[in-house]
Amino acid sequence: MEHIYQYSWIIPFVTFPIPMLIGVGLLLFPAATKKLRRMGAFSSFFFLSIVMILSINLSIHHTNSSFIYQYIWSWTINNDFSLEFGHLIDPLTSILSVLITTVGILVLFYSDNYMFHDQGYLRFFAYMSFFNTSMLGLVTSSNLIQIYIFWELVGMCSYLLIGFWFTRPIASNACQKAFVTNRVGDFGLLLGILGIYWITGSFEFRDLFKILNNLVSNNQISFLFVTLCAVLVFSGAIAKSAQFPLHVWLPDAMEGPTPISALIHAATMVAAGIFLVARLFSLFVVIPYIMNLIALIGIITVFLGATLALAQKDIKRSLAYSTMSQLGYMMLALGMGSYRIALFHLITHAYSKALLFLGSGSIIHSIEAIVGYSPDKSQNMVLMGGLTKHIPITKTAFFLGTLSLCGIPPFACFWSKDEILNDSWLYSPIFAIIACFTAGLTAFYMFRTYLLTFEGHFHFQNYSGKKNSSFYSISFWGKEGSKMLNKSFGLLTFLTTNQNERTSFFWKNTYKIDGSVRKMMWPFITITSKKLNTKKKNIFSYPHESDNTMLFPLLVLALFTLFIGAIGTTFNQEGAGLDILSKLLTPSFNLLHPNPKNSVDWYEFLTNSFFSVSIALFGIFIASSLYKPTYSSFQNLNLFNLFAQKGPKRFFWDKIINAIYNWSYNRGYIDAFYEISFIRGIRKLAELIHFFDKRIIDGITNGIGITSFFVGEGIKYVGSGRISSYLLLYFFYALIFLLIYSFFSFYNL
Repeated sequence: MEHIYQYSWIIPFVTFPIPMLIGVGLLLFPAATKKLRRMGAFSSFFFLSIVMILSINLSIHHTNSSFIYQYIWSWTINNDFSLEFGHLIDPLTSILSVLITTVGILVLFYSDNYMFHDQGYLRFFAYMSFFNTSMLGLVTSSNLIQIYIFWELVGMCSYLLIGFWFTRPIASNACQKAFVTNRVGDFGLLLGILGIYWITGSFEFRDLFKILNNLVSNNQISFLFVTLCAVLVFSGAIAKSAQFPLHVWLPDAMEGPTPISALIHAATMVAAGIFLVARLFSLFVVIPYIMNLIALIGIITVFLGATLALAQKDIKRSLAYSTMSQLGYMMLALGMGSYRIALFHLITHAYSKALLFLGSGSIIHSIEAIVGYSPDKSQNMVLMGGLTKHIPITKTAFFLGTLSLCGIPPFACFWSKDEILNDSWLYSPIFAIIACFTAGLTAFYMFRTYLLTFEGHFHFQNYSGKKNSSFYSISFWGKEGSKMLNKSFGLLTFLTTNQNERTSFFWKNTYKIDGSVRKMMWPFITITSKKLNTKKKNIFSYPHESDNTMLFPLLVLALFTLFIGAIGTTFNQEGAGLDILSKLLTPSFNLLHPNPKNSVDWYEFLTNSFFSVSIALFGIFIASSLYKPTYSSFQNLNLFNLFAQKGPKRFFWDKIINAIYNWSYNRGYIDAFYEISFIRGIRKLAELIHFFDKRIIDGITNGIGITSFFVGEGIKYVGSGRISSYLLLYFFYALIFLLIYSFFSFYNL
């Protein structure tokens, strides 16, 4: 099996040629490249599959061996400085590689149908391939400089993907916000890397870990300086993984296409911060203050993300704040020293959240068919409801992801979150109480999302339906440019050569459609009812299930959500269960439990599980009571308006509920605080500096020039050679001298 390691260097480079070829083709041969655009998508899928197979083989090998492979070659050699590049293959690398490739392949497969009618189809796949390449390069990096290079590439790809529809001002603002916010953390990361190099003289992980541990244990270095460098490095993880206070970019990142949201929130960008802390865990663990800071930031993010998700109306933003909260759980686990559990939750959450985001994309896809492209309507949960009978497969997949995130057994997130809650009691009772309370909030807002979306009545059924009309999802993103064969509702339909007409094999009717159609939908199911004594017909349009190419990734992720928890659990008394994760990580790191027990205390497990599941069920019960689908109007589905209808006796309670609602809906006022303190403050400071530069600095320079001009002009007239002018100047100076002398004499100065 050792030959596998020798070829492991291809992991970050297999997919690299795809974005390069697509980019060159679009620049030099745009027409020919667009005709072969399906080849670009297939190539991305195929080469990422090769990386997935190699990553799975490496993971299987690591379960039976503690072998760690590292290959390094010198790039720059000097007397006092040496910079080396290479790749490191260890259990952490193999785990993250499998996660990135499996989720990435499913997202690419899903995106082929989701983005097919977008004119930026090829550009989308180029960005996605480059995103996966950058993340794979990050997890295989062997030193800090290499990590920083791929770290910046991941940030650049996220900027391009979030602002994919850059013609929309809100999308361009969102990608700029993500870019600038991450620059704050990235600048701190760069300073921290340079500080660590100044201390240890090395960028390589093994060398700097060993040197730093010796220096700290022997008190040969300033502990304050080491702590400062570690904090600066950790600031990079705070920004990338959307931890408080640099989390503000994450909800705005939802302006990109839904597959991008799934990839960012599951396996790439937000996972990069967790990976960085895990990679440098040996550095952080020798500095107790940093471990406490990581745990503190984690628990704040856990609670903040959950509270901000309570009143969100946009389905993707609600899931975004959920991601923020779950990332806080991972950071909390790392701060507590639970290295294995943090990675376990990273894996379980990745598959569950990818399922939820792709499911939300299917929901939005179906709603857009009726309302057209309108994020305020197609992503607003309050305007949904009753989708169960129209998109049952999406509903089932979304329901499984919801149960997993709520922590209901036997779904994936139950196993990992339950372990985090158990360890939090050992670390700090206060942190444990907050973490358990947040677990209840998670169950509440996730079931709120599910109930508002799928249960109750379909609120769009009377949406501007016209007699004998078909509805299409209209957008300004792109034009349809190729023939297409598809099957929907038992009818084979196709596009004619004329891009503005659509016909079917069974219908002779031709439908005129707009030239900027993003997603061509087939005629929807219509319900026709004749009123008594009238010839009018009421025609309503309903959403329908997505195509099979979008449903297949949902089904695969649903299976992962059901069974992926088995990799970190043990099922028998002898410890011979399927705890694959411990077998992977024990050779390298498992610092909380260096000698893990081989037996299972079932009484303790059932007791702790009963407590955590009870909290989740209580949150589900509250959500079901407040958002149950018995209300005829979706306005009544607002939790905070519901309490307001109880009369004057509820006045104090209403004040509290309204305060919670305003806090959640307004994002905790953190964005407003940043707007006032940083954006406006920086603008005022810039205006002040501009005034100082223009009026003071330039004023002094210009004043000296003007003064010289007038002095020169005066001297020109004085030095004319006339005796009368000299006498006048002499008497003028004498008069001034006498006045000054008289002044000093009068006041006895």
